[in-house]
Amino acid sequence: MPHTNPQSITAPSGPGKLGDALDPAAIQRYLGDLDDWLRGRRSELDQLDQAALAAGRGGELAGDMSLALALWKATADRYQLVLAAWDGGRVLAQDRERISGLIWGRLDGATELPGGLAVSLPEAGRLCDALTGQLRNRLALVPGADRSAARIRDLRAQLERIRDQIALEPATFRDASVQTLAGLLARLGDLTDRAERGADVGGLLGPLESEAATFERDLIVGNARRRDARDQILSARELRADLEAREAALAKLAATCVATVDPAPRYAVPDVDLLGPVPVTPDEIGGYLQRLDRVAQAMEHAQHAYSDALAEHTELVGLLDAYVAKASATGVAGNPDLRASEEAARAVLARRPCPLSVARQMVTTYQTWLAKETAR
Repeated sequence: MPHTNPQSITAPSGPGKLGDALDPAAIQRYLGDLDDWLRGRRSELDQLDQAALAAGRGGELAGDMSLALALWKATADRYQLVLAAWDGGRVLAQDRERISGLIWGRLDGATELPGGLAVSLPEAGRLCDALTGQLRNRLALVPGADRSAARIRDLRAQLERIRDQIALEPATFRDASVQTLAGLLARLGDLTDRAERGADVGGLLGPLESEAATFERDLIVGNARRRDARDQILSARELRADLEAREAALAKLAATCVATVDPAPRYAVPDVDLLGPVPVTPDEIGGYLQRLDRVAQAMEHAQHAYSDALAEHTELVGLLDAYVAKASATGVAGNPDLRASEEAARAVLARRPCPLSVARQMVTTYQTWLAKETAR
């Protein structure tokens, strides 16, 4: 269970992993812990907000406070969805898989994160914890030396969470993070020794708590951003493959249209290869996806234009067939003028490319002859 002291309460770890049919007992325990955390965290955030306003620092801390509250709100909203899906424990295996998706999937409500970053439910809680700790330290609301031991315990627990988070870092970034953690651990060890000797370390704990909170937040955000980038890369590869297939089909459609009707649209078929390979860095993938989207829109516009032109030719053939059928039904199909008009219209429609404006006139001419003969 999370701690009940609002100054040391921490978000519970999520059960299992994405796609698991979670253990019912683990779900129930997690929901209880998360409910406790939501209540305690909201209470502390309200206290911090009041303290910031009372100290005349509301504007200075507004950014972090808004982000912490947005994370809390997104977490609370997702908690309600998980609770509804839990349905008091009346869940089958597929229901428990869906619950794991709600817990470990993207938290859509956290829209105020930098760059619209999406995090999971446990990550949002940890990030909210880090921000709250930073706000608490900046407002210096933890009183006196008698709290030093508790603050040291909280710091030690936080650094252990950071150690776990570093394990998720790519190898290229991990060494630097390990060095930063080692520095924080060394400073914490020094403060612990001083506190045990009776020294007042309250003034030294604040900066260390602030740095640890910032470091943890950066690790969580960085990991979430890389996960988003991986998802975007997969999406880009799928979209590019689809566009390559559409490019080949659209080229055939354009060639058929140009050969069949005149005038034909003259839209260039976008060359997907000109976009280059799919990038694999977070900084480049967003722009690449935008370019893919523009190519997709251009292809769709060209496809509609070519399809509409071919459809008009098909409609004219069908309309002439309908008029001829009506002529047969009324017994006037053998009329020399109608037969000559039909032959002329079909000859124009069969031309490649077919002059659409002339074909329209020829079909209309047949309709006029038909109306004249049936009016007698």
